[in-house]
Amino acid sequence: MQKIILLIASALGAMAVILGAFGAHSFKSLLEANNRLETFNTAVKYHIFHALAMILVALLMDKYATKLLEYSALSMLAGILLFSGSLYILALSGVTKWGAVAPFGGLAFIIGWVLLFVGVYKGSS
Repeated sequence: MQKIILLIASALGAMAVILGAFGAHSFKSLLEANNRLETFNTAVKYHIFHALAMILVALLMDKYATKLLEYSALSMLAGILLFSGSLYILALSGVTKWGAVAPFGGLAFIIGWVLLFVGVYKGSS
């Protein structure tokens, strides 16, 4: 599972950089015209931070043998999909109903960090 999480996280990291570049260049005029550049940038920021956090979690799996770290990484993945994904859609489409999905992604991020804490605390090293 560690290798799978590392592969997913590195792909997500690349995707965050690509989307950030599109937001800064290709989508910039659309996003600025609709006052949604900040929303898009927030999505990119949380996306890249949590892709990096997933890599950290995967690397910690060697030191702390616990299933909780797998759940932590999967929760962070869910957070990227729900939080950042909904903000990307909202920013690009203008469909504000997608904003209602973001809190579920935020909750997934929080759960991921709590699972990381508990996993390291309880894990065998």
